[in-house]
Amino acid sequence: MTALLPATVAALYRHPVKGFTPETVAEAALDAGQAFPGDRLRAIEIGPSGFDPDAPAHISKMRFTVLARLPELARVRTQWDAATDTLALSAPGAPDLSVRLSDPADARRLEAWLTDVLGEAATAPLRLLDGDGHRFMDDPAGAVSVLNLASVRDLSQRLGVAVDPLRFRANVWVEGWPAWVENDWSGRALALGEARLRVIKPIVRCAATHVDPTTGTRDIDVVSALHNLYGHRWCGLYLSVQTGGRVRPGDRAELI
Repeated sequence: MTALLPATVAALYRHPVKGFTPETVAEAALDAGQAFPGDRLRAIEIGPSGFDPDAPAHISKMRFTVLARLPELARVRTQWDAATDTLALSAPGAPDLSVRLSDPADARRLEAWLTDVLGEAATAPLRLLDGDGHRFMDDPAGAVSVLNLASVRDLSQRLGVAVDPLRFRANVWVEGWPAWVENDWSGRALALGEARLRVIKPIVRCAATHVDPTTGTRDIDVVSALHNLYGHRWCGLYLSVQTGGRVRPGDRAELI
């Protein structure tokens, strides 16, 4: 196997409320057996979703407000303050809103605001769900997700159109690996900064990647492009944390 050149962490992202704005973070303290800090802590169901807070389990993303179901959701901008558990929201044509997510009255305000923003697309009552330790992942194996930026660039070049890496909603962006080399890494050990992780599997992509993360319009059929160009629907990796540690942009990202 050809030795890999040194690669580094290019950026870190969390998604505090499933389906909403990715947020950059300056560092992440990964813990063994745990998900990426601040990621998919809450979700908004298009109810009823069947989620049971007393027995939380994985539920299909299509029961929540996500881009695969509601592309216009990308036009909603959110910013979470972890210290106060406050979420600031804005959307074209709507008043800005700030809510404390743990406050039941504020949760109702958020649900009403989003119902107005989505209009007819809100086909059932919306309800904010708190995982209280459960993470609302697309896949139960998806504790941490990693994106190889070279793979995204290769896809862009073959399509002849720029593909924004934000379409893939990954936690860790890596620069320096050859395109698509990661597809053969299932079961391998990976170092990200101080942390050690194990690759679970490549991420199978869905219609959420078809949505422009700025305009909220479906403009590129990424899933068909992956299948037609490469014979698979993968882009990125799911990993589990084996040994905790801090990760920052600029840290190493390498097989060990």
